[in-house]
Amino acid sequence: MGVTPHKNVFRGANQVTLDAKGRMVLPTRYRDGLVERSAGKLVVTIDRDHCLLLYPLPDWEEIERKLMRLPTLNPQSRRLQRLMVGHATDLQLDGHGRILLPAELRVFAGLERDGVLLGQGNRFELWDEVRWTQRRDEWLKDDELPGALPADLETLSL
Repeated sequence: MGVTPHKNVFRGANQVTLDAKGRMVLPTRYRDGLVERSAGKLVVTIDRDHCLLLYPLPDWEEIERKLMRLPTLNPQSRRLQRLMVGHATDLQLDGHGRILLPAELRVFAGLERDGVLLGQGNRFELWDEVRWTQRRDEWLKDDELPGALPADLETLSL
């Protein structure tokens, strides 16, 4: 049972700003879709790349179920559960289109003021702008190396 496909696919890169309280205004183009999809309810958690992941609640609930079905005796499964589920925090889009990001998660991601919100299909990634620029440039440089793509991606046509 997978996530039901829906028309609210998130894509694109957006510059965002966090205020002194850690609130971020979600770009207008995503708000209606989020309200329709999840009544403005989101879940934020951490990612191994030191960014934050933002999911509409129904999408997160499906991912959380999958994570919790992983074998708890497997150390890697437990680690992933601890990181993703253990840091998951419910958020609510307010009347001004803002979400309040928890201080602990902002510190983890190095978010102070300027960020980049990346649409990634059913979720967003939220990066500190400087960290995003550095990592993006590293990844672009790495992709120029021969054989850098895994074999299953070598056959992908874009």
